[in-house]
Parts: sequence; structure tokens; C-alpha cells
Amino acid sequence: MALEQYRFDGKGKFDMKGFTTTPPDSFKNKKDQIKADIENNIKTLSKVQQHLAAQKQYSVLIIFQGMDAAGKDSMIEHVMSGVNPQGTSVVSFKVPTELELDHDFLWRIHKAFPAGGELTVFNRSQYEEVLVDRVHPELLLKENLPGIDSVQDVSDSLWAERFNDIKALEAYARRNGILILKFFLHLSKAEQKNRFLKRIEVPEKNWKFSLADIKERRYWDDYQKAYQEAIQNTATRANPWFIIPSDDKWYSRLIVSQIINQEVTALPLKHPEISDAQKQQLEHAVVALKD
Repeated sequence: MALEQYRFDGKGKFDMKGFTTTPPDSFKNKKDQIKADIENNIKTLSKVQQHLAAQKQYSVLIIFQGMDAAGKDSMIEHVMSGVNPQGTSVVSFKVPTELELDHDFLWRIHKAFPAGGELTVFNRSQYEEVLVDRVHPELLLKENLPGIDSVQDVSDSLWAERFNDIKALEAYARRNGILILKFFLHLSKAEQKNRFLKRIEVPEKNWKFSLADIKERRYWDDYQKAYQEAIQNTATRANPWFIIPSDDKWYSRLIVSQIINQEVTALPLKHPEISDAQKQQLEHAVVALKD
């Protein structure tokens, strides 16, 4: 599978409309095969995680962004189902608390980064601060930013600065052994509508429905523009974005699991070698256990 078609590393102009939201015809009606492939990918990731935990030199941060109903929750549930809960964490970034608003916008993000040997998943992330805040700039007034006393004070330079701050933080993380994988779950407006209707019409899905999601849907074009600029300005060769067609949830899960495996298996991971003294201790332990 040519996974490079889903990568954008900042080279050239990013055009979201150039990335499809639907799977190729060759993958349609192959749900059973896709499920089997995902299971194999999960097993591979589980083995890699053991090496991560043993070596403690590298860690992995997986970021999922997307419009409401793009499938972030179910993506995490399925793709991460085989990893060891010990050494794995999922962080969901909601509306900032008062404590978080008292700090800089990256404070809550940085302190949630994985330690050496760990795997962390962000359900939404630092990008909310250049997406939701971009669409609703009035939210910035709660952050007590210098020079921002009204919405009229918000200029393009603020977003440019935030893009640079995010890139700098991600570059810093990469230099310190954190592999960052950023996924944008690319959903069509028509498919979002279908998923919202299912949440209303199917009783088992009613709990997922929120009027707030419907209100945000009115800003669809604004969010598309915000994503366009965020991806364009924060994708780098070291920390690219992956644009995942997400109208079909199983296909999107397959692509994400493939990309994760491709990237994590490229890390120089190995089990730590033990010294001669440690080997002797192991031999003594075997003798002791035979008594």
C-alpha cells in the first residue's frame, strides 16, 4: 500500500481538497480482510511497545484531530486495543479549565507528553488552540493574553506565532526521542451528516448526540479553512501530517494502523544488553530457584 500519498511534510502548498475522504474502489466491501489486517498490525505494535518499554530511550505520541463524528474515539478503541495498558495513556483535551487558562496555551500539552518508553495518544491536542480558537476568537479573551482586550485585537500574527510555537515544541520533543504521529481524520460534510442522523435515529447511539455538534457544523467552512492553514504551517519533514480518508471508518483504521507500524518499526529499538555481572546474577538466581 502506498502510504506516502497520505503524508504532507510541509513541502509545497497543502490543498485539503486534493486529499480524498473515501477509500479506493479496490478496498470496498472487504471489511473482513481489513479487520484481519488491522489485527496483524495491532500485534506488531504490541511487540514494538515491549521494545519501547525495555529500552526507555524513545517514546511515541499519536495525535488525532478531525471534525466532530470523524471517528477519533472509535479509532483509538480499535487501533490501540492490543497495546499494554501499562505504559500507555490516552489524553482527551476538553475545554481548558481555569487552571489551564492561567498558563500558556502549550502548558497542558507539554506536561502530558510521554515519558521514555511510553506510548501516549492525544484525542484532540495543541491544535485546538489554532482551530477552535481560530473559528471562535472570543475564546482568546479568557486567556488574558497581552494586548488582546477584544476580538478586534486578534490578528494573523497571533496565529503565525502559535504555529511557530507548536512547531518548536514538536521539534524539541523529536530531539528528545519522542516520535510524533499526527493524523487528520478527513471527513466529508455529507458523511458527517449521516453519522449525526444515526446518533439521532439509532437508540443505542443517542448518547453520542450533542446539540453543540450541530451548532459547530454551521462553521464547517471556517473549520476547513482553519485546518488548511494549521496543517500547511505546522507540517515538517521531521513531524509531518497524515491526511486520512475517513468516510469509511474501517478503511481509516487500516491506514492509520499501517502508518503507525511503518513509523514505529523504523525506530532503532532493541532490548538492552546486560553486563557480565548481571548475567552471573541471573545464573545465581536459576541455581537458587532449583533449591
